[in-house]
Amino acid sequence: MAAQLMDGLGVAQQALAWNSRWMLWNTFLAIVPWGLSLCLFRQGRGRSLLWWGSLAAFVAFLPNAPYVLTDVIHLVNDIRRESSIWLISLVLLPQYLLFMLVGFGAYVLSLINLGHYLKAEGRSRLVFSVELFLHALSAIGVYLGRFERFNSWDFVANPYTVLDRTVDNLAAKQPLMVIATTFLVIAGLYWLMKRVTVALLLQRQYAEEMGRRQLRE
Repeated sequence: MAAQLMDGLGVAQQALAWNSRWMLWNTFLAIVPWGLSLCLFRQGRGRSLLWWGSLAAFVAFLPNAPYVLTDVIHLVNDIRRESSIWLISLVLLPQYLLFMLVGFGAYVLSLINLGHYLKAEGRSRLVFSVELFLHALSAIGVYLGRFERFNSWDFVANPYTVLDRTVDNLAAKQPLMVIATTFLVIAGLYWLMKRVTVALLLQRQYAEEMGRRQLRE
């Protein structure tokens, strides 16, 4: 029994170590647009040449956040390789769930920051349209990353190649169906997580306000 337990722990450690290598990198790429959104979408900030360049970087890196959802294919492969239901339930599933939650959460927070910025600029009517537009661009970016193996840097280093492949894929039926499905998944999950996130943020603001009132009293 003790030997089986040690073997199980060893396998779990190997799985965590192996997955953590690429998960950490993909998580970093996912939070880059969130970090950019904190700098870009501050109220009262002017739109300099640097601002527009940073905005382009924000759009280029944004698909990396929902891209983590496609890494579920690695979970499927890990489950196929493992026979222990305990390892799958207690190690692999929580690890992937946390990874995807952080990655897609960065996407949600990035667009929430953008939405607040547009509202502060008196452009509230554009929020929904801009969100749909970025969902569509992200769906295309996710497809190009997963199936064409492009990355965000290729938008700078090989823009014509990326554009050419994008046009080809949009003109083909199967890639277009995959992109459309990806768009629906991103839009649906965003709609759900945005409401949960906003509710949590409002609850936090209310708790902080009540705390300040108690201190003043």
